[in-house]
Amino acid sequence: MIISRIGFKVRQSAEGLGYAARSFFTILFNVLSLWRRPRLISDQIHFIGNYSLIIIAVSGLFVGFVLGYQGYYTLNKYGSEEALGLLVALSLTRELGPVVTALLFAGRAGTSLTAEIGLMKAGEQLAAMEMMAINPMQRVIAPRFVAGVIAMPILTAIFNAMGIFGGYLVGVKLIGVDDGSFWSQMQAGVDVWQDIGNGVIKSVVFGFAVTFVALFQGYEAQPTPEGVARATTRTVVISSLLVLWLDFLLTAWMFQ
Repeated sequence: MIISRIGFKVRQSAEGLGYAARSFFTILFNVLSLWRRPRLISDQIHFIGNYSLIIIAVSGLFVGFVLGYQGYYTLNKYGSEEALGLLVALSLTRELGPVVTALLFAGRAGTSLTAEIGLMKAGEQLAAMEMMAINPMQRVIAPRFVAGVIAMPILTAIFNAMGIFGGYLVGVKLIGVDDGSFWSQMQAGVDVWQDIGNGVIKSVVFGFAVTFVALFQGYEAQPTPEGVARATTRTVVISSLLVLWLDFLLTAWMFQ
């Protein structure tokens, strides 16, 4: 009995992963036809970006405040306060910027996408599109997917910029670290390809993962209020775990 239950769960999980993979490649196939209607993508970028911009910017500022304080009192033990700008920049561009942005994106824009698609399914709007020979994957899902992938690196850059500005305010204006040392150490120690480039790669991968999870959960949600609510919860949980897992894999690959 126990073995049969385990086998059923394993088979069910394998079927779910296979169906998710097929849905992912279906979305990618429909993305190719969006070049004829770029307005669909630009509207969704504006929509998704506005949903997340304020929380991303404010969170980046406060993360920079914390990094400024923590970094200063850590470096002060070794007499290296001048390297505060380098510490803040590397912490944000390599790790905190892409990861925290992806988690905030999943909690704000991701849940919004899941709820929107789930409610469209519950209201039979997707079924009505199919009756009118309109492919919902091409008209609804694919533009939102591309917009999420494009918006994630932009939001990550805003998060990093606000974080560095927050570290500057705390380190230079509040604590008294030398202004020139703060910026010169950062300029000399941050590499465009190894540090900023790796952060961009992470943000793009996280954009693929979080946006797909949000859209897939909404598209496969039960067409009831409870089903949409459960799908929204699954979006946050799965996206958060997936981001952390992918972050480990990408970090191990980049710094091997």
